Amino acid sequence: MENIYLLMLVALVVLAIADLVVGVSNDAVNFLNSAIGSKAISFKTIMIVASLGIFLGAVSSNGMMEVARKGIFVPGEFFFDEIMIIFMAVMITDILLLDFFNTLGMPTSTTVSIVFELLGAAVVMAIIKVTESDNETILDIARYINNEKAIEIITGIFLSVVIAFTIGALVQALSRIVFSFEYEKKMKTFGAIFGGVCLTAIGYFIFFKGLKGTPYYDNFKDVLSNQVYLVLGVSFIFWTLFSFLFTKIFKKSILLFVIAVGTFGLALAFSGNDLVNFIGVPMAAYHSYEAWSASGIAPSLFSMEVLEEKVPAEPILLFISGGIMVLTLWFSKKARSVADTEIGLSRQGHGSEKFQPNLLSRTIVAGSTKLADGIKSLLPKSTRAGIGKKFLKSEEDFSEMKEEDKPAFDMIRAAINLTVAGVLISIATSYKLPLSTTYVTFMVAMGTSLADRAWGRESAVYRVAGVLNVIGGWFFTAFIAFVAAGTLTYLIFLGRGAAIAILLIVAIGLLVRNYISHKKKNSEKLKPTGLKKSESKTVQGIIGESADNVSNVVSRSNKILTDVFNGLAAQDKNKLKKSKKGIAKLDAEIEDLRDSIFFFIKKLDEKSVRGSSFYITILGYLTDVAQSLEYISKKSYKHVNNNHKPLRFNQINDLREIEKELHVMLNNVENIFKDKSFHKIDSVVATKERSLEILSRKIEKQVARTRTEESSPKNTTLYFNLLLEIKDLINAIMNLIGEYNASFKRK
Repeated sequence: MENIYLLMLVALVVLAIADLVVGVSNDAVNFLNSAIGSKAISFKTIMIVASLGIFLGAVSSNGMMEVARKGIFVPGEFFFDEIMIIFMAVMITDILLLDFFNTLGMPTSTTVSIVFELLGAAVVMAIIKVTESDNETILDIARYINNEKAIEIITGIFLSVVIAFTIGALVQALSRIVFSFEYEKKMKTFGAIFGGVCLTAIGYFIFFKGLKGTPYYDNFKDVLSNQVYLVLGVSFIFWTLFSFLFTKIFKKSILLFVIAVGTFGLALAFSGNDLVNFIGVPMAAYHSYEAWSASGIAPSLFSMEVLEEKVPAEPILLFISGGIMVLTLWFSKKARSVADTEIGLSRQGHGSEKFQPNLLSRTIVAGSTKLADGIKSLLPKSTRAGIGKKFLKSEEDFSEMKEEDKPAFDMIRAAINLTVAGVLISIATSYKLPLSTTYVTFMVAMGTSLADRAWGRESAVYRVAGVLNVIGGWFFTAFIAFVAAGTLTYLIFLGRGAAIAILLIVAIGLLVRNYISHKKKNSEKLKPTGLKKSESKTVQGIIGESADNVSNVVSRSNKILTDVFNGLAAQDKNKLKKSKKGIAKLDAEIEDLRDSIFFFIKKLDEKSVRGSSFYITILGYLTDVAQSLEYISKKSYKHVNNNHKPLRFNQINDLREIEKELHVMLNNVENIFKDKSFHKIDSVVATKERSLEILSRKIEKQVARTRTEESSPKNTTLYFNLLLEIKDLINAIMNLIGEYNASFKRK
């Protein structure tokens, strides 16, 4: 029997390593986004600074998570075998839950997940104990659970979301009124004071929150707690002088140093405090096993009161954990996906939106717009005009810099994000309020974005929808963590070793599948198969770049049509479904090009205005092609999915004949645009009448069949729809190459 608990302990250690990886992949968003989004310092420097913070925070941590030992449940009420089941269920659930959010690219809270997993597992185990006991009722469950702590956690979630967003918005609004978007000029006057305030707040945060709970904290906690104003005053004077000298000596903005120190501070606090979210449970399991194995008592009789005691840190374990966290930070692709979500939602300029608007986001934006207009009407015109000037942005840079190389927001906002997050976390810690680092940093970033008017009329519904999705995911985390951990606890209680083995295999399978799926998505993004935005400023350049897009669309259209016809012939629903996805992706890429028309026209040379008309026309014809393909695929999939009768043999043969004709034509068009041999366009245009004639004959043939032998209305409707839409597709392609032919001859 002892062997099974030793194996469980080994499994928990392995799970802890995996949990460190998935945990850092999600929580890296907390300290990386401000530096990455502002592009104030190089990515390599950001990673080095964050790595130092993570490693120092990890090795100086006390390595013990009291909430895992006694914060959520009362350990003395459980026996050793029950505690090990709880810990095993919690770790399996935690890994799968965090990896799920990482795969989606959504930030969540590792603290909330571990707390609700412990709560769910402990509640289910308590229910099992109560139902098996003759002396207890369901009301006695409360005796096993630390209800007060659970209520504090839930309250902390609500408070952190609202307060962080509000404070972030107010501080950013005041900062922008003082500095405006032309902050370089004001920084010469007020930069030292601003740097002093930010560095004082961040420095206090590093000592108070980042090192709290470490073996060294006792040496200075009395000073920090009892001499707060003296510490802050001395720090402000020191950092103000430092900021002044830094600017004078190095001739660089103090904001660079603020962002670097802020990134270091949040990374230090994350690893020093949130490390216990990943290794706290295995550590508690290890000390439980150590105490039980020395007792000689049966596992079902050994009370876990030992978990009430504090246990010294394990330096080697902390060192290894810090190393794993740093390696994960450097090599995890999922960490970048999570970071991209927050940066995209807080981006100052335009860009592709990850989230789609919904009814709630539209309602919130409409209501907020009316409220803002009402508040503005109460202010004097001069005040409105003065404030408005502070928020005027310089004309957007339409230079050669690529969109992905431009900063998402400026250094003022990055500094405010880091400072406000640090201050709020420090205050909450001083009052011993439960708080999620993820919730605070994310909501501060969203509040500063709102105050900076990054959520304009063009993007507000998308950004608000994104924030609502993330917040909804947080509460989903709590609910799923509770339910899943409780369910696994019950399964392990029933199946013991066999259940644990099966669950571990399933967990490994899901992790591998998510890894492959995420890797596949990333590789697809890197493939040069998508449509490219025009970067040229001349008519000839536009014609050449657009030719690549035309060749791309025609090539993909050819494949999609072949797949649709094959899917119809074989009644293959999966192939038709795949075609629908391919068309949806193509349509989204064309739509993205259309959304960028404003920026395309802005950067054109004065002499190249004719190129804008040509480019818009080409995009219109590409849209027509995509719409025809979408209609063909949608109708075909619907027919097969509804289990209607398959097309008749002669109908399939007719479609095959049309497919061959289209295949030759589309191949010719693709080669012409790939090789830029536009002088051959006339030869393709000459085949238009023949293709349309073939379609007309097929339509007449089907009319005759319908009058004499056809017996399926659904087949006839589908067949006519396909022929008519193929006709529209041919016309759209011919119009497109006709426009190219005319432009080529005009040059």
